[in-house]
Parts: sequence; structure tokens; C-alpha cells
Amino acid sequence: MALRVLAHFVPGNKVLDFLAAEADWLDIRWCAADDDVGFYRELPEAEVIWHVLRPLSAADLQRGPRLRLVHKFGAGVNTIDVATATDRGIAVANMPGANAPSVAEGTVLLMLAALRRLPELDRATRQGRGWPLDPGLGETVRDIGGCTVGMVGYGNIAKRVGDIVGAMGATVVHTSTRDDGRPGWRPLPELLAVSDIVSLHLPLTEQTHHLLDRDAIALMRPSAVLVNTSRGAIVDEDALVGALRDGRLAAAGLDVFEDEPTAPDNPLFGLDNVVLTPHVTWYTADTMRRYLVEAVANCRRLRDGEPLTHLVTP
Repeated sequence: MALRVLAHFVPGNKVLDFLAAEADWLDIRWCAADDDVGFYRELPEAEVIWHVLRPLSAADLQRGPRLRLVHKFGAGVNTIDVATATDRGIAVANMPGANAPSVAEGTVLLMLAALRRLPELDRATRQGRGWPLDPGLGETVRDIGGCTVGMVGYGNIAKRVGDIVGAMGATVVHTSTRDDGRPGWRPLPELLAVSDIVSLHLPLTEQTHHLLDRDAIALMRPSAVLVNTSRGAIVDEDALVGALRDGRLAAAGLDVFEDEPTAPDNPLFGLDNVVLTPHVTWYTADTMRRYLVEAVANCRRLRDGEPLTHLVTP
């Protein structure tokens, strides 16, 4: 009998082609992230959920009596009620490292775009402005190669980012909840004070919520750039807006927000010194291929009664 999977995203053609070739033994029901009607219609019969970003609450999990596995397409499981899943005997697995190449490249993209004032220059060029050259560019725009780049959190993605910017000539420092003995480790206050670019690579937990609050942001250089491709609530968004607006921070590159999807009146949208993307640094054809390989392999293990990989539940 086919294993019933509720895939909580809209597939592209390449996804469908891959699954048709590799997993015709799965009964996959597709549901867009914002389609609650479809989600709750399919949930009672689902044995597996392929989960991306829409939160899975305790009430959701209780409405899936046949659920055996929630497989996160990514690493962070803060959007899943893992405690309830554990109580109900539902396995939760993630995919550490599967999106690391894409997120690392997206992080460097945001660094460069913010550091080089890309949105502002793009708008000026489209409007026929920008000539003669703004003399301020030669005073404010810098090369990554001359910067100190601080990684807050030092897992798979941060290490890849460090390798990329290090190859460009940057000095890389890092901090994490544990000192792994690698050169460049700094306590967080020191890292914030010495870095020209601060890049966040942390899971969202009670300990990391608003880790970069008003006081932490005040430790950063006024010329510094903050980049966040991890979770929005690690930063106090109101404090960040104030610092960017008042010139206490030069720029920010953000792929994540405290509330997603973010409201149309978010004050970040009115700032010229911010580069924004809608939580998509992970979302490439290459990452999706790696996700599907992992997801199908774990479903096969579930079908065959073999141990699952990358479990976050006991």
C-alpha cells in the first residue's frame, strides 16, 4: 500500500518529474502553505508531512491520527510542536546541511547587496540618476575583502559563509554556544564590537529570542552591516529599525522577519539602507533536489521499518 504524504508546498515541474521517477510508491497530496482548507482536508489521512514553514501546532498534530513522521525540509524545527509530536509518538526529522550551500550563497549575496548599496543604486539607475557619481560611494562603500565578518552561530552554513568571504580576503571571527577550538572565536560582545559585518546563523530558542536587542545592537559599529538568514525573532526588529533610521547602524540584509509573512506596513520597507528577501535564501532547485532525496529516503525507511535519520524526537 502506498505511503500517504501531505506535502505542504506547491511543487514545480522538476519536483514532480523527480518524484515520478524515484517515488511512485508514495501517495503524495500537495497543499500550498496558505491553503488551510486543503491542509485540514488531507491531514486526517496523512502518514507523513513534508513540512516547510507553516507552523504545525499541537492542535494540528492531534488532527492527524495516522501521522507517523513530520519531516522538516530544512534544519530549524521551531515551527513544529515537537513536544506534542513526541507525546503522540510522531517522529520529527530534519535535514541538517541540506540547504547550507544555498543559504550560504544567499547570505553572501545579502552582504554584498547591503555593503555596496545595491537597491539604492538600482533605483537611481532606473530613474536616470547616478551620474555624475555620488562622491559618498567612495566614502561608505567597502569591499568584503577589507572587512571583519563576525558569525553568530558557527554551524554548517556559517562555516561555508566563512570559507567564501575568507577566500575574498575577509577576516572571519565567530561565536557560538560552545567554543569548538577553531581560531577566530570571540565572545559575543567582542565580536559585535570588532565586526564590519555581523551574520546570524542560529536556531530560534528561548535563549536566542531577541539575542540582538537594543543593547547588543548598540555594541556594533555605526558603519557595520547586519545580515540575518536564520530566524527573524533573533533580532529585536524595533531596535533594528531605530538603529538603521538613526544612523547607529549602516545597513542590513534580511531574509527573515519576526512575523512572516511580514505586514505591508513594516517600517523596514521604508528604509533605503535595507535589502530584503522573503525567506528564500534556501530556495533553489539544488536545495529542493537535496531535500527530496532525503525525504524519499526517510519515507522508504519508514515503509520498510528501518531506523529514520536525523531524528529530533526520541
